[in-house]
Amino acid sequence: MVLELTRPVVQAPMAGGPSTPALAAAVSEAGGLGFLAAGYRTPEAVRDDVRAVRGMTGARVGVNVFLPGPRADDEAVRRYAAELRAEADRWGVELGDPRYDDDDAWEAKVAVCVEERVPVVSFTFGLPRPDVVATLHDAGALVLVTVTTPEEAVAARDVGADALVVQGVEAGGHRGGFRDDDGAGEYGLLALLRLVARAADLPMVAAGGLVDGPSVAAVLVAGAEAAQLGTAFLACPEAGTSPAHREALTAVGATALTRAFSGRRARGLVNRFLTEHSAAAPSAYPQVHHLTTPLRAAARAAGDAGGVNMWAGQAHRLVEPLPAGELVRRLDDDARAALARVRR
Repeated sequence: MVLELTRPVVQAPMAGGPSTPALAAAVSEAGGLGFLAAGYRTPEAVRDDVRAVRGMTGARVGVNVFLPGPRADDEAVRRYAAELRAEADRWGVELGDPRYDDDDAWEAKVAVCVEERVPVVSFTFGLPRPDVVATLHDAGALVLVTVTTPEEAVAARDVGADALVVQGVEAGGHRGGFRDDDGAGEYGLLALLRLVARAADLPMVAAGGLVDGPSVAAVLVAGAEAAQLGTAFLACPEAGTSPAHREALTAVGATALTRAFSGRRARGLVNRFLTEHSAAAPSAYPQVHHLTTPLRAAARAAGDAGGVNMWAGQAHRLVEPLPAGELVRRLDDDARAALARVRR
């Protein structure tokens, strides 16, 4: 087992606020693997987070890094900005600058991971170069790559990844793959696990719609070494989730994939902004992310759940507001009980 976990639970890195050092530390202290999110953070802030979490636990904690994708059509972004001007007027703010960037120097964040000897580094939205993987290996880190298709899994194996985060379409938040953002050939998690196991023969961490112990048991039976959960941890007191998002998690409501908030397909709770703007939103990340940042900040400050992204997986209604360590232990206990029932 490459991750060598006491309990087969990985806390998904959730950029933009929910992931905190306190959350990651609590998960790792309980025998799982906590993650810090480097996305949208400066290299200096990532270093501060790594050092903060080390002041809370001696257990391993990972760091997740966003990789930049291809530049999008600027004209499509301008058209979308024109549509969103009414939203800006609604809140009395200016639209953000729809700039293309590399997530505030992703290579500098990798350098922080090397210098700080971070034990586990995962990548999302892209495939790290072989030299980046080799540098992390030289620093003693395990390297994980998020994949959404068997073909991505093979590519990740070929650059030297130690394990794969296999993300099914049920997952909340952004689609983490790197081939296409067109939605073609989406896989449910169980089917994807079996296809990836055949294609790449690497240890797998399963992600997508996993909220309780029986679902953790299901992916272990399907060949995963551990289950990665994000939505389940959003309601933990250690998470930096906004009050409106916390309240909406357990409500009866659908989720949908949308580019409306960030320009990259992501699964969230269906609300006004998602419904009104999904059809027009282009595939343009991170330009749309920057464009909508002031809108989302204003809606969040006002407590308006209709104007913010509320990422959530398809099983969000099963979320329980537990301390992170207690949640990890319950997930493990309930997964073991589910496996025991099957063996009878």
